[in-house]
Parts: sequence; C-alpha cells; structure tokens
Amino acid sequence: MSKDENSPLKLKRSNDRLLTALKVAISLGLIAYLLTRPIIRTADWSAILAGLRLWPWLVGLAIYFIAIGLQVFKWQYLLRTLDVRVPYPTLYRHNLVGLFFANLPLSMIGGDIARGWDLARHATGQVPAVAVSVLVDRLIGFAAYLVGGVLGMAYAVWVLGRSDLTWLLTVLSAGLFAFLLGLAALMSGRLRRFIERIFHRGLLRRFLPLYQKLSDAVQGYRAHGQALVIALVLGLGTVAATCVVNYLAAIAVGAEVPVAWVFVLTPLTALAPFLPSIASGLGWNQGVFLVLYVELAKLGTDQPAAFAGAVLMMSFAMQAIILLSSLPGAFLWWQRRVPEPLPDPPASSPQ
Repeated sequence: MSKDENSPLKLKRSNDRLLTALKVAISLGLIAYLLTRPIIRTADWSAILAGLRLWPWLVGLAIYFIAIGLQVFKWQYLLRTLDVRVPYPTLYRHNLVGLFFANLPLSMIGGDIARGWDLARHATGQVPAVAVSVLVDRLIGFAAYLVGGVLGMAYAVWVLGRSDLTWLLTVLSAGLFAFLLGLAALMSGRLRRFIERIFHRGLLRRFLPLYQKLSDAVQGYRAHGQALVIALVLGLGTVAATCVVNYLAAIAVGAEVPVAWVFVLTPLTALAPFLPSIASGLGWNQGVFLVLYVELAKLGTDQPAAFAGAVLMMSFAMQAIILLSSLPGAFLWWQRRVPEPLPDPPASSPQ
C-alpha cells in the first residue's frame, strides 16, 4: 500500500482515537462533577451502601431480558412485514450481539449496525430488507418512548397535580407531533412530492439526496400502517417493562421513589445513551436521573442529600443491569458461528 493510500487510513484511526478519548473524558468528567456536588458529598454513604439489596436487582435483571424479548418480538414483526422470516431465538441472539456493541465501553460500532450486520450474514438475498427493518425498528422504538413520555407527563400534570410541568408536557407533545410528521414525510408519496419541492430551493438542495434515500428505504412499510401501529404497541410494552426494571433498581438501593413517578420519568431517559459517552451513556444517565427525580419531580425534599445519593445509586444499578445484559452478546459474537442462510421468502401471490 502506498504512502498516499495509508494517509486516509491513518487519519481515520487518529480521528477514532480522538473521539474515543473525548467520550471517555465526557463520561468520567460528568461522573466527577456529580460526585463533587454538595448534595452528593453530604449524603450518608455508609447508610446508603448498607441498605443495598441484591434480590430486587436480580429480579430487575431478569425482567430486563424480558424487555429485550419484547423488543425482539417487535423487530421480528417488522421483518415479517417485509417477508423476512427469522426464528425468534435466532433473532434474539442477533439482538444480544447488537446490545454488546452498543454497550461496549470503547466501541466505535453502533448496536443497530452490529445486529443488522450479524443478521444480514444469514439473510442471503435479503440484506436490504434487514437494513430497512433495523432503521424502522429504531424509529418505532423512539416513537414509543416519546408516546410514553407524553402519557407519563400528562398523568403527572392532570392526576398528580403537577401543573408546573405543563411546559414539559407541551414540549414533549410538540416533539412527538414533529417526529410523527417527519415519519409521515418519509412514507407518504404526497408529502414527499411537497417536501422535494422545498428541498429544491437554495441551500436545502444539498440535503435532497439524503432525504430521498431515507424515503426510498422505508417505502416497504408504506402500505403497512397497521403493522407500524402494532409495532408501536409492542414498543410501549418494552417501555413499560423498562419502567418496572427501574423501579426494582430503586428498591435495590433503597431509593424511596413512588412507582407512579418511575413510570412518568423513565421514558424521558431514552436520549441519554445516544449522547457522546462510554458504556451506553455513563455519566449522562447519572446526571439525567438526578435532574429528573430531584430537580424536576422534586422528590425526597425531607432528606434531599440522602435521596439524591440513593437516586445516584439507582442510576448505577440500572447501568449495571444494562451492561450485564449485553455480556451474552459478547459470547455469541466470539463463537464465530457459521452463517446459516434463512429460508427463501415466500413467492408473491398473483395479483
């Protein structure tokens, strides 16, 4: 390989190392910042650590695997919509591989890319459908968390009497509307023609090819609106199961968090793992938990330091569940299984 050919490769490796170092610095910096806050430093850590219980955490870990199973069932349903038939246990294994790469502390490979690539090795002639299913699965999963966030915040405002959070309910509702409108813009032929006319103007023209590629990718689901709704319901099941796991993490560390508030606030943590960090949101997750449970919900006001310390431990307990659940994916990945092609898609019935 010539020197000129080596230069781009060296530049890429250098950029990867720089990005990794940045992610490590962000995660560790956030953890250090949180641990030096007065409300955390003044907590009675000996009492908090003495109150840790293992059994609720183990139950939470088991339920988290059920939550993963619901997510896999959603992905399987979306694949079947495109006539890609994958046995559920096989798909579960591919999803675990994706989770491993998503939670690998220094990984540069996204979880969605990993699970899609791992399945695509087995899907002879069906690689485009697999890639589209991964994209739509991610979009529907994010929509489920948005819906869960809106429903939870509506409950907080109208049932728990927190009218001061109306602004957040408005923001979440607007975000959900914008997201659904964007999804419709990708799938609707009429909206696509309208948006293409907008993108033909001025500086927006450079984004037209990207929009067209994304729209082309999801067209397979255009005539399957009912399937997308069912997938959304399955996604809400995953959100609910994750709420239960968060509540068990709270019990495990002795955090006196009302179960209603766990269901209200858990959907709002969905963005943290996508921020620059290591170990699937380390640092961001801890900050988000403290902001949501202490600052936003204003819980634990009778013993603020003790409650904040318990919430921080709750976030670490949840982080440990997420990381530990990804370890089977490492074993499956290093097995280097010989790919077995999936059965051919069924022939289309004559029109």
